[in-house]
Amino acid sequence: MTDAEWAVLRPLLPVPGWMRGRGGQPEAYCHRAILDAIRYLVDNGIKWRSMPADFPPWDRVYAFFRRWRDHGLVKEFHDRLRAQGPREAGPRRGADRWGDRLAVGQGGRRRRVGQSRLRRREAGQRALS
Repeated sequence: MTDAEWAVLRPLLPVPGWMRGRGGQPEAYCHRAILDAIRYLVDNGIKWRSMPADFPPWDRVYAFFRRWRDHGLVKEFHDRLRAQGPREAGPRRGADRWGDRLAVGQGGRRRRVGQSRLRRREAGQRALS
């Protein structure tokens, strides 16, 4: 998450109770790290339990996500970031003309990563006919 994106989202986050004098224990994980983990999960399409060790534990990330979702903050995060506009212009690095990433498979063959299910189905139907 860039500093500009963090500046947009930070005011939306609730202030923990211990900072408002209501008692309780300080939170163990930074909200920015939690948001980075949620964005990683959405971007890569992984399961909660497959969260890499670089992020906070999956159950803590999910607990924050669930709490923010129930309070409508996830939709607000999304809307604010979409209103900010695209992050960068031009195609992604390593993207071909359809926007799919190319990866090198076994034997040095290049294969598509991230191809849409519809396009794969259409390609399979053309091969059958």
